[in-house]
Amino acid sequence: MRRIPLLLLAVPALALARLLPATGVGLGLRLAAATACLLIPGALISRALRLRGFAPAFAWSLAALFAALAVTFAVHASLVLTAVLLGVISAAALPFSFRPVEGLAGRGGLAVLVAGIALGIGLWFVAVLDGDAFFHLARVRKLETFGSLSLRNVGEFTHGSLHPGYAFPLWHGFLALIAKLGGLDPIGVGRNTPTVLAPLSLVLFYEAGLALFRSAWAGAAVALAQLALTGLAPGHGGSYTSLALPATASRQLVVPALLALYFSYVRAPSWRLFASTAAAAGALALIHPTYALFVGIPLVGFVIVRALLVRRELVSAAMGVVALAVPTAIALAWLRPVVEATTTHDPSSVEVERAFAKYHGQLAGNTEHYHVTEQLFSRSGAVAVAALVCVPLALLAIRRRWAAWVLGGSLAVFALTVVPYVFPHFADAVSISQARRFAGFVPLPYALAGGAAALAGVIGVALLPLALAAGIVLQLAYPGEFGYRFHGTTPAWPAWVALVGGLAALVVGTLAHRWDRLDRRGPVAALAVALFAVPVAVHGFSNWSRSGSGSGALTRGLIRTLREGARPKDVLFADPETGYLLAAYAPVYLANAPFAHVAATKANRPRARLRDAFHFYSHGGDLSVPRYYGARWIVVDRRRHNLTLDLPRAYRDRRYVLYRLG
Repeated sequence: MRRIPLLLLAVPALALARLLPATGVGLGLRLAAATACLLIPGALISRALRLRGFAPAFAWSLAALFAALAVTFAVHASLVLTAVLLGVISAAALPFSFRPVEGLAGRGGLAVLVAGIALGIGLWFVAVLDGDAFFHLARVRKLETFGSLSLRNVGEFTHGSLHPGYAFPLWHGFLALIAKLGGLDPIGVGRNTPTVLAPLSLVLFYEAGLALFRSAWAGAAVALAQLALTGLAPGHGGSYTSLALPATASRQLVVPALLALYFSYVRAPSWRLFASTAAAAGALALIHPTYALFVGIPLVGFVIVRALLVRRELVSAAMGVVALAVPTAIALAWLRPVVEATTTHDPSSVEVERAFAKYHGQLAGNTEHYHVTEQLFSRSGAVAVAALVCVPLALLAIRRRWAAWVLGGSLAVFALTVVPYVFPHFADAVSISQARRFAGFVPLPYALAGGAAALAGVIGVALLPLALAAGIVLQLAYPGEFGYRFHGTTPAWPAWVALVGGLAALVVGTLAHRWDRLDRRGPVAALAVALFAVPVAVHGFSNWSRSGSGSGALTRGLIRTLREGARPKDVLFADPETGYLLAAYAPVYLANAPFAHVAATKANRPRARLRDAFHFYSHGGDLSVPRYYGARWIVVDRRRHNLTLDLPRAYRDRRYVLYRLG
């Protein structure tokens, strides 16, 4: 094919969309067109490299954005320069994009994209901002507003330190550019961008499954399994409603793009796929550093198991891991001083005890020897239970790539999370908060799709009624547990089936090769996954409603007054909860913030800041405290604090009073 990407039509589409009001349909069209414009550089670069698919286009778009943002930060310019540089990169790649492209075509890609668009429209009606969203949107707003940008001036505090997880705001810059190009408020971008990103997520999982299984039907099964696991099982839109946040975007967008490129490289090595894999890995390491490590460990397991079972493709598989490891190592080396300055790195026994209390039900053991509870692996309900049970079925296709990925990836995760003498060392390196999340990197959607293919090869169409019956039984018995606090109501036995059965399958497959490619990766396996997911979908869509409190505590008048009166980089003194919410609505710095949303470093002094705030609000409003932080605005929540200040009032309602401080 010698056509240039249709994404170039996004430029005139954005111009037309900006003629519409930034509400309703107009908002959706602006978001879609602006997002498509940001994918143009990567689409042109991938075509210049003769690569087809969304995975290379997305990876190279993030790489181009990194380069443009790095220049912007280096010269302390605004996002306007970033947009101009992306245009220059696109123009430079355009003459080389008129080339035939290669890659796995995948006839089902269009169908998956259409299904994703329908899902995205549904997400519009359950969109909500809650939890970590305000932390990230505060950074997005600063990036979109400030005229002189640097890595340090987009955080919570003036003269604060970098956050070890978001030191380079690559994904925040992506969202800020959507707001800038679309003429949108970052709040609307954070709330409604999942509508646009959901189709991309499903297509990327489809491409990852297609590259691994070399079957469009299996690719569709992987995408469907992922949708049921993270979008339908929890209800209320699941994790798809938070696709705009870096952690979710990493898991649902960058990781499948990386896997699609990696498995394509393993099958047909080339410098173009090697470079594309490295581009995706570098983006993942910057957006969410620990997740680059978390996906790399299962891939090392894949290489080891592939060497034991087949003894082929060892060079390409290992070199693919190198493509991931090099940019990840560079990013982690850059972040090392920031990480070592935090108290959650190499935690003390006090921090471990605090983690046991905070992550109740997720950890077991004592402060010296502890591990992730086995129930955590089946937390996502029926789909997770079935996928874990399917892990040993890789024996029926032991020489397939997917079998090595399911066995190697699963056993690698189990080895670091359930062994009490190993997990503490792993937690020391990445923090307990992040280490417990590693349990979510068992390749569940690939295990379910592979297990269905293996069973389809053994019992054929008889699998279809069994899949539907199993879906009904497991959904009724194990609906899952999705609250912030985990109570351990899900079963532990599926994890042991996956661990013990996976080890047995690996041993038997290594010693005997009788079970060689018995799977059938056709429509029967895909339909079986679809039938199994029907009860999960019924539950998910019957609970398709908004969940979360959002910023409902804030009043519109308070937000409007602060936005109109505050200048960029003003300091706001408020109680931690109120200030945390307001920073997402106005480009201001805070004097304090909730401890959970601040990097615990010496420069940030999060506990000292909280003590100062408590002293101010509980001891009559000593103005020397906000003046110490250079505050120009003070907010008093009258439901929390009975405090009146002798200062000019900029705003007052039944709950809040906003004061000006000279």
